Amino acid sequence: MTQQTVTALQRYCVKSVPRNPSLQLAPPSFLAGREGSQSEPLTATLSRTSTDASPAKLSKRLPALLLVGLLVSSLLQTGCKPKAAGSQTQGPPPVRVIAVEAKLQAVSETLSLPGTIMANEMVEIKAETDGIVQEINFAEGQKVAKGHLLVKLDESKFASSLAEAEANLKLSQANYDRARQLFQDKLISQQDFDQSASTFAVNQAAVDLKRRQLQDARVHAPFSGIVGARQISPGQVISRNTTLTWLVDLDTVKVEVKVPEKYLRQLEIGQTMEFSVAAFPGEKFKGEVYFISPQIDQDTRFALVKAKIPNASGKLRGGMLASLELTLQLRESAIVIPDPALMSNGDNFMVFVVDANNTAQVRPVAVGLRLPGKAEITKGLSAGEKVVVEGVQKLRPGAPVTLAPAESAAPYTQG
Repeated sequence: MTQQTVTALQRYCVKSVPRNPSLQLAPPSFLAGREGSQSEPLTATLSRTSTDASPAKLSKRLPALLLVGLLVSSLLQTGCKPKAAGSQTQGPPPVRVIAVEAKLQAVSETLSLPGTIMANEMVEIKAETDGIVQEINFAEGQKVAKGHLLVKLDESKFASSLAEAEANLKLSQANYDRARQLFQDKLISQQDFDQSASTFAVNQAAVDLKRRQLQDARVHAPFSGIVGARQISPGQVISRNTTLTWLVDLDTVKVEVKVPEKYLRQLEIGQTMEFSVAAFPGEKFKGEVYFISPQIDQDTRFALVKAKIPNASGKLRGGMLASLELTLQLRESAIVIPDPALMSNGDNFMVFVVDANNTAQVRPVAVGLRLPGKAEITKGLSAGEKVVVEGVQKLRPGAPVTLAPAESAAPYTQG
């Protein structure tokens, strides 16, 4: 098609025909056989054909003329008519996804650490003096009250020593009283009086010592508790500091744990500490923090923390290994979503939110505490909004979605 032909069509049509000078509606043979210039308008060419051409030439050119007419008619029908309103390109089909609602629930940050159960009070009962074991007044594992007589040594030698000391004291006291009167009457010297007073004081101290030795022959429980294994037998000769037994108070127990330095600011006196022990799987015990060491271990950068736990049942024993959970943060009402809903780009997080028109929109969010299979959202999301948890990889911002049945979301809403 020549440029003049395109120009003529542009004048005729409402919408312009694409300008493509290389497009030829007639065969090259036809264009080559035309009389006159190829740049003449189509109307001029048709005029010559109808008036000047001979019948023989006309018969040869008729097929080409018909082809030109058909192509022009086609262009006029397609290029000059406006497109119908419903002929626009349709968008992509909706993507089937699983979505769940963001929920409000209590969340807490916990720190898991190993600890050791300790008796509230524990003491090694030892002999305070030498002697022969005369009586053992306890059974192993027996619960005894404070002041209970546990062991009695042979008291005879202690009683004899005390009687002798008391006799010496009585004599020295009489001598002291007489010397004091003589000194007041200036009948004896200061030196003689001082000697008498010194002897009296020494004998008084001897009596106190013998009385203490007699008392030490009887060993009493220093507090209420459970007696441990017996380490002696009746008739055994023992010396001072010989271990007799152990006494432990398990009505209340302590748990000791070493906490990393960076978590100490989140601990305080009175805070609840939860733990479990292997002997009672599935059972939780709770204690209250009563001690936080003011000194950090220079080698480990840990601090000793202690908590007390009521133990009326006696289940907990000293030396048990405890698995502790320290509650560092607790929020009663936090927005929580399943982990699969989160998308990340470095330190930035986002989710696909399904709006009222069932369209997936990207929403930046701020993540708080990370929980097992879940995440707390501190910014960017409201409770009740639906987030996509399955099918995220198939979505683009603004994509239409079809929600799967509610039962499909059950694995993401449990717990």
